[in-house]
This record gives sequence, C-alpha cells and structure tokens, in this order.
Amino acid sequence: MEYSTSELCDLYTDMVDVVEPIFSHFGALSAFSGALVTVKCFESNGLIKNVLQQDGQGQVLLIDGGGSIRRALIDAEIAELAASNNWAGIVCHGAVRDVDLIEEIEIGIMALVSIPVGADDDTYGEENIPVNFAGVSFLPQDMLYADSTGIVLSAEALELVEDDESEDE
Repeated sequence: MEYSTSELCDLYTDMVDVVEPIFSHFGALSAFSGALVTVKCFESNGLIKNVLQQDGQGQVLLIDGGGSIRRALIDAEIAELAASNNWAGIVCHGAVRDVDLIEEIEIGIMALVSIPVGADDDTYGEENIPVNFAGVSFLPQDMLYADSTGIVLSAEALELVEDDESEDE
C-alpha cells in the first residue's frame, strides 16, 4: 500500500500520534510501515540481532537505545540481517554506523545520528515492552508508518481512501 504520512495525518487526525522529528533516514527505503516489535537496550546490540533473526514480515523493529549516540546499535551486518529476514524497517532511538553500506540495503532505517563506534554484543535488554521517546508511547503491535516527511503511529492499521476506484476495474 502506498501512503503519505501527511495524508494519514489529514485522514486520521484523532487516530494517529506524530513522532517528534528527531530521526534521519539511513536505509535504501525512505518509506516503510508495519506492526511494532520493541526492544529496549543500551549500547548493546546482541538482543537486536536475536530479534532480527526471526521472520519480520510486516513488522518494524523499534529500538529504544536510550538516545545514546556514543555507540552504534545498527551496522551493515544488522541491516543485512533485517533485510534478509523480511523486516520492513528499523527505527532506532540511538545511532548507526556503516552509513555508506547501509544506504544500499533494501530496508528502511531511521536513527538519530551516525557514529563509527560499534555497540557491544551483550544480549541484555527487554523485548516487546512499551517504550516512550520522541513525544510518543510505543506499544508492541502498534502500527508505524514512516516516509520522507516523518513517522506516525496508530493503534490499528490505517487504509488510504482511493481517489480513483476505476483503476481496480
């Protein structure tokens, strides 16, 4: 489904939350959407790797990295893992690295900044819990929609109204 976050905000004003504009795009795809899987970890990406080994069809991984920009939670290896396991995208409240490589990988990735220092491989953290940052509370299974304009969140899947239904005939 093609969508515009601006149009989703216009059509579903009372049903969406708008994430504060603190993220930049790093993956090859600027638009992605899916049901949220959440991970909360700090400067360690072992749990992220474990989650991304699962089939991510129709899902977006939302990482609460505490906003740390001292170590990159996402690198090219993790982005490739996500893409190969069908994840729609990753939103990381933290940093990425390997930016030149990541921009070639067919996945949507949004993060705060890039930094060359990698995270450690410890697997501590929490999975599928509510997290809060960027002015929004993110719940597992919420629907996230991201494009070049921004990120919106909804408790349920949103559909765009087709202007020209004759295309389906």
